[in-house]
Amino acid sequence: MPSTLTVQPYLGFSGQARDALTFYQSCLGGAVELMTVADSPVAAHFPPDAQEHVLHGTLTSGPLILNASDMREDTTRTHSVSLALQCVDAAQARKVFDALAQGGTVTQPLGPSFWGGQFGELTDRFGLHWLLNVPAEVR
Repeated sequence: MPSTLTVQPYLGFSGQARDALTFYQSCLGGAVELMTVADSPVAAHFPPDAQEHVLHGTLTSGPLILNASDMREDTTRTHSVSLALQCVDAAQARKVFDALAQGGTVTQPLGPSFWGGQFGELTDRFGLHWLLNVPAEVR
């Protein structure tokens, strides 16, 4: 068993994985890799209208890795999951927060928090809930 575990969110989209990963890349930087159904060994098992769907996609930005697919069977789960980003400073938090908020809904504007840092939360245009935090010591 590895000594260090990491969590890599695997996000399900109904035909919007390419758009979502491209959007997150514009907000978070990094590189996107996509495999469509048509580019995979299982292409023959899917109808023509599914060939351009993303079978597996990854956004890698430093240690941040987001995986996504259009092929997840149930994208309407009601589990409460938020993607929490620890930002290096207030400037980074502001840039990422404003970018993710485009077309989304801000639940709590980014600002000073009672613990001395900065905090904000939003739901992006793809329905994902984000929590952004700047620890007090780096404000």
